[in-house]
Amino acid sequence: MRTFIAIELPQAVTAALENVLKTFHAFKLNIRWVRPENIHLTLNFLGDTPPEAVGPIRRALSEAVRNFSPISLSAKGSGAFPGIKNPRVIWVGISGEVPRLKMLQLTLAENLAALGFEKDKRPFKAHLTLGRTKGAVDPVRLNAALTDVMEFQTEPFSADRIFLFQSDLKPTGPVYTKIASAALAPPL
Repeated sequence: MRTFIAIELPQAVTAALENVLKTFHAFKLNIRWVRPENIHLTLNFLGDTPPEAVGPIRRALSEAVRNFSPISLSAKGSGAFPGIKNPRVIWVGISGEVPRLKMLQLTLAENLAALGFEKDKRPFKAHLTLGRTKGAVDPVRLNAALTDVMEFQTEPFSADRIFLFQSDLKPTGPVYTKIASAALAPPL
């Protein structure tokens, strides 16, 4: 099964992202957009995962969050990876307690590496993927769309739980199923 670890977004953030997506849709870009309910903050992509690894992953999640209280974050701004001239991913950024989020992601990556999962070679960049390009994208129209949502920012939300998701790829798009979770707990 294909798996990843992510933070689920509150309904208010999802609704705000749905409005951002509507703005992007108006520009008729050659992009495959993510359904709003599928947008999440990925911490680690694990890929093909044997079912017997779920138990050890669950323990790695619990161990990783042990020293973390909930993290205050906001969705803010937008951009394109690797850049506007040759975009592959359109994203909304993350602001707030990002250094703490990076520490959580690093702790989790180290715990998963001990289980044999390869660490991502690229540095972690907190973002929410809105869409992926399907071919050439007009950089002028993309720039106009990104400019339209440049000031976008949600109210802060509390990232207080991480989830292990299973991803099933269907013709209508991916279906994500939660198979484990761990709560970030306030300090005693």
